[in-house]
Amino acid sequence: HRPGEALQTDFTWATELDIRIKGELFVHMLCHPVLPYSNWEWATVCRSESLAALKVGIQAALVRLGRVPEFSQTDNSTAATHSLSSKKRAFNDNYVALVRHFGMTPRTTGVGKKEQNGDVEALNGALKRRLKQHLLLRGSTDFESVEEYEAWLHTVLVRANSLRSRRLKDDLDGMLPLRVKCLPEYTEDEFRVSSWSTIRVERNSYSVPSRLIDERVRVHVYDDRLEVYYKDVPQFTTERLVGRNGRRIDYRHIIWSLVRKPGAFPRYKYREELFPSLTFRKAYDALEDAMASERNADIHYLRILHLAATEMECEVEAALDLLLEAGLTPDADAVKELVVPHVPELPDIPVPDVDLSGYDRLLQEVSL
Repeated sequence: HRPGEALQTDFTWATELDIRIKGELFVHMLCHPVLPYSNWEWATVCRSESLAALKVGIQAALVRLGRVPEFSQTDNSTAATHSLSSKKRAFNDNYVALVRHFGMTPRTTGVGKKEQNGDVEALNGALKRRLKQHLLLRGSTDFESVEEYEAWLHTVLVRANSLRSRRLKDDLDGMLPLRVKCLPEYTEDEFRVSSWSTIRVERNSYSVPSRLIDERVRVHVYDDRLEVYYKDVPQFTTERLVGRNGRRIDYRHIIWSLVRKPGAFPRYKYREELFPSLTFRKAYDALEDAMASERNADIHYLRILHLAATEMECEVEAALDLLLEAGLTPDADAVKELVVPHVPELPDIPVPDVDLSGYDRLLQEVSL
């Protein structure tokens, strides 16, 4: 390898590290750029092999180095390339724009020839072994947040890279200075909100507030989240789904429309997503058994769901549990009696007496 010639970047699954965020298993990958001459490495946390994740990883490594190699090398992942009818692989336009923004040339391995990315492939395993050892020394794999975990990860990488400083100097001497600013870490697109109050982003469906049905919204697509805007006003942020044909439906987006038109509830495409927990599902089943008609059960359930959206969902769920355990029908009125409305406390702000005599004297002086 020639010093400073290329930055090799690869993705590797890190779920085997058993990293947990507040006790919950954190399923994730690492975007792992490496300088093959010195074996200097960096890594960023990501959810999938996406262009957004690749952008974050490459930019973070270049900023850390402060310099830019001649080539940006990847394998033939869909984040960087796509298939042609000739069965060859071509670079994605957005990836080419990213690489050329920093003055690099895109380069990939031959199809089916992972050994051409051998340095980063080998360091994938070495990095995870190193992280496992540091986790043992830490005594826990649990972190308070993803940010805390990534900060710990970078501390480990800084220590590892300190052992490569001599050859890293040769790498840096063979690279050009970083002279441009980083690009935004998201891609942007517009979507029309469907009659189901959803948008489809990267082959997955997400609900949006029902007042935006038939409107066009602008979405910033990050590796881990979506930020939705309407007429440049932020609407909400939601976690990005991994894979295809998933759906993330928030009943708080839909309930205002369904309360006005309860007849749409039985035919709503994502109806099963409107049961936030098993308790809500049991409550609806109890309403169906107790009510004279399915429509009445729907109306009472939608009023309960509306109450959960306007008050605290946990309080509504606790009220449903109490009614079900007592063998009572969890109709909307009974639930509302048990849920104490949240009344915001108004601060007592003393209003001082205002002395205007000084202002009167000023006017007198001006008049003179």
